[in-house]
Amino acid sequence: IMAYMKANNYEVAEAGETITFQGLVARSTSQAFFLTFCTALGMASLALVLQIQFQDLVLPGIGAPNWFFLTLLSPYAGIYYWRSGDRIDDLKVKLATNDDETLNEITIEGNDEEIERMWRTLELQEKGMVKVEGILG
Repeated sequence: IMAYMKANNYEVAEAGETITFQGLVARSTSQAFFLTFCTALGMASLALVLQIQFQDLVLPGIGAPNWFFLTLLSPYAGIYYWRSGDRIDDLKVKLATNDDETLNEITIEGNDEEIERMWRTLELQEKGMVKVEGILG
């Protein structure tokens, strides 16, 4: 487990009965673009609703507003994510054995994605679960 955590840029933050690993999760360019795209889609939907709802609206000095200009605000969602995208991820691991020392039980607490990747990579099984091969192999 220690080698896996070191390979994924995690460092030991606290060691005792429970070992706490800390790692830096870097911001992702693809997530920033996806967030911008989803925001643009949401703003375009809002603009369509506002366009239908306020057809006869005339603002003094501006005239009839074009609500679709709201989609120009969507890049700010990506910029906001990019400025605050790095985060520190904690993972707590506790190792316990039975009295005969024939069975090891590992308790892991942390981010769901990281735990999923960890048990697939290390080929661990959840307690009480049996691995069944899929049809497609």
